[in-house]
Amino acid sequence: MIDFRFAAGLLAIPLLASAGPAAAQQPETPETVTTGEAGEQPPRVWGLDQITVTTTGLGTPRATHTGNIAKISGDDVDFIAPVQPAEALNRLPGVGIQQGSGAEHLTAIRSPVLSGGAGAGSFLYLEDGVPMRAAGFANVNALMEAMDEVSGGIEVVRGPGGARYGSNAEHGLINFLSRPPAPDSDAELSAWAGPHDLFKIAGTASKTLRGEGLATHGFRGSFSTLHDGGFRASSGLDQQKARLRYDFETPETRMQATLTAVNVNQETAGFVVGPDAYKNPALYKTNPDPDAYRDAWAVRAAVRIERDLADDLMLVLTPYARKNDMNFLMHFMPGTPVEENAHWSGGLLSSLVKDLDDGHRLIFGFDSEYTDGTLTEFQEGPTVGISPQGLHYDYTVKALVLAPYLHSEWRLSPATLFTAGVRFEYTRYDYTNHAPNGTFGRFLRIPSRVDEFADVTPKFGVLHKFNDAITGYVNIARGSRAPQTTDLYRLQQFQVPGEAKSEELDSIEIGARGEWMGVSYETNLFYMEKSNFYFRDANGFNVSDGKTDHAGIEAEIAAPLGAGFDIAAAATYARHTYAFDNFISPTSTETIRDGDDVDTAPRTLANVRLGYVFNEGAGRAEIEWVHMGAYWMDAANTAKYDGHDIFNIRLDYTLTEHLALFGKVTNVFDTRYADRADFAFGNERYFPGEDRGLILGASLRF
Repeated sequence: MIDFRFAAGLLAIPLLASAGPAAAQQPETPETVTTGEAGEQPPRVWGLDQITVTTTGLGTPRATHTGNIAKISGDDVDFIAPVQPAEALNRLPGVGIQQGSGAEHLTAIRSPVLSGGAGAGSFLYLEDGVPMRAAGFANVNALMEAMDEVSGGIEVVRGPGGARYGSNAEHGLINFLSRPPAPDSDAELSAWAGPHDLFKIAGTASKTLRGEGLATHGFRGSFSTLHDGGFRASSGLDQQKARLRYDFETPETRMQATLTAVNVNQETAGFVVGPDAYKNPALYKTNPDPDAYRDAWAVRAAVRIERDLADDLMLVLTPYARKNDMNFLMHFMPGTPVEENAHWSGGLLSSLVKDLDDGHRLIFGFDSEYTDGTLTEFQEGPTVGISPQGLHYDYTVKALVLAPYLHSEWRLSPATLFTAGVRFEYTRYDYTNHAPNGTFGRFLRIPSRVDEFADVTPKFGVLHKFNDAITGYVNIARGSRAPQTTDLYRLQQFQVPGEAKSEELDSIEIGARGEWMGVSYETNLFYMEKSNFYFRDANGFNVSDGKTDHAGIEAEIAAPLGAGFDIAAAATYARHTYAFDNFISPTSTETIRDGDDVDTAPRTLANVRLGYVFNEGAGRAEIEWVHMGAYWMDAANTAKYDGHDIFNIRLDYTLTEHLALFGKVTNVFDTRYADRADFAFGNERYFPGEDRGLILGASLRF
C-alpha cells in the first residue's frame, strides 16, 4: 500500500515552494528565450507554454496534454553536459536509470529497474518520434544508441504511451529530439576533460537557405566523440556519434530528414562480488572480468513529410530504415559466452490529421514494419555447471508488424478536453533455428516455427482547466508488448515453447499541473497492474507468467527564489510489488510471495537542484542532490541495498558572445555507493559508483 502521509507531502510540494516571498515573478520558458550574449541566459525553469511534440507528433503546449509529460530542454542538456544520458534523465520524476559499466545501463520508468527482455521491451526509445530499434529486437542498453550531446530536448512519458505508439511503450517512452537548423546559421564546438583520461568533444553547425518563392532549406550537421579510460581496471569506453538533418518547408509542405550513426567500443567491467563489495577499497576499482567487452554500431534514417491537403486536413508520412549490430561478452552469465546479434528493418509511419469544428481533432494512423534479425551465442571457455562449452543458440527471425490506430480529441467546453484512442497491433515472427534442436545443458533450442500476436490498447483521458493556477487530468490506458524474440526463442530447460504471451499493463493516473505565483508544478497519482510479466530469476531461469502491481505518486516543481536563485525538484514515492506466489524453478531456492517488493525497486527517488544566476546572467551555478532509496536486491526480499545520496556541483560562465567555460564536480563528498546492486547465483553483486571527479570544458559559438 502507498504511504499516503508521504504522498500528501509530495502533493504539497508546489504549495510549500510558492510560500517564499521571492516566488512572485512569472518565469520565461526555455522555448521563449535563447542563450546569447552575457546577460541573456534563461532561467532553468519550465512553464505550461513549454512546447512538446511526443504525444501526437504535433507541437502542443504542455498545459494541454491529457496525461503526464516531462521535458529536458536542449539548453538544459547543454548545461548538464552528461557523460551518459542517465545523468540528465534521472532529473525527472519516476525515472531511475542505473548506470553500469561504460555505456551499459538498466532503465526504470514508473517501474522497477528491469533487465533482460523485460528491460529491453518495456520502454520505447525514440528519435524524433521514430523508434530507434525494431519492437521485438530491443536493446536493454538502448541509450547507448541515442545522440543527446547536440539536442533539441528530451521528452519522457511515464506509463503506457498513447494510441500513436505500440509495443515497448508499456512502462514509458523517451523521445530524443534532434536540434533543428538555426533560422540563419550557427556553429558550436565544445570539449571537456575529466579524470581517468576522460575526453569528450561535440560540435554542430547549421545553415538555412531561402530558395525561390517561400521555400526554405535548412541543414545541420552534428557529431560527438568520447574517450573514457574508466575508473575501474580494464573499463575503457570509446563512442562516436554523428547526425545530418535536412529541413524543407513551403506553405503546404514540410519535411524533416535525419541520418544518424553511432559506434560503441567498450572494455566492460563486471560486477564486484561479496557483501558490500562496492565499499571495499580492495575491490571497488577492480574488474573481475578484464576480458569482457561490448562492440556495437547503429545507423538509422528517417524522413517525416507533412502535406496540407486542405485547411483542415494534413497527411503525415514517415518512412524509415535502420541497421544494428552488436557483439559482446556476457560477463554476467556463467561460462561468459559471446553473443552476436544484428537486425535490419524498415517501415512506414502514416497518419491523416483532420481538424473539425469547435476544436475537435481526429488522427487516423497506420504503421507497418518489417525486420530481419539474427542471434548467436557461443561459449568458447570450458563448461561451467550446466552452461556447456560450445554453441548455445543460432537463429534468425523475420518479423512483420501492422498497426492501425485512431486518436481523437474532443473539446467538450473551452476548459475541458476529452481524448480517446485505440490501437490494434498485429505481430508475426517467422523463426528459423540453425542449431541442433533439443536441450543443450541449460539451453533449449526449439524447432523452427511461426508465432503471431494481436494486441489492442485503448486509452481515454479527460483534462480540465479549473483556473490559471491548476489544470487537472485523469487517464485510463492499457499498454502491451508482444514478447521479445529472445523471450520466445532463447529458451532454457523447464520452459515450454510458445508459453510467452503479450504483456499487458492496465493503468490509471490522476494528476494536476499549473503555475501559481511563479511556481510551475506537476504532480500525479498512479496505479498499474501488469500480467504475463516475463523475467529472469536470480538463478538465470526465465519466468513467463508473472504478475505485478505498481502504485505511487510523482511530483515536479520549478520556481525562482529571488536574488538570482531558483529551485527545481522531482520526487517519487512508489511501491512495485509481486501479485503472485511462485517457486521459480525446481532447482531454485528463491521464492516469490504475493505482496513482496519487486527486486531493484526503490520506493523513493528524488532530485533537487538549487541554482544561482550571477553577473547579470553571464554565469550560472547549481548544486544537485541525487537520492536513491533502499531496495531489495532479490525477489525473495532477503538481501537489501541501503540506497545513497550523491551531490554534484555545476558551473557555466559566458566570457564573451563566442566563448563559454563550464565545469562540474561529481560526487562532491566522495561517497561510496553502488550504481547497481544485484543478487544472483547466491552472491551479492555490485557496479560501484565513481569517486569524486572534476570535469572542465569550454564552448566556442559562432
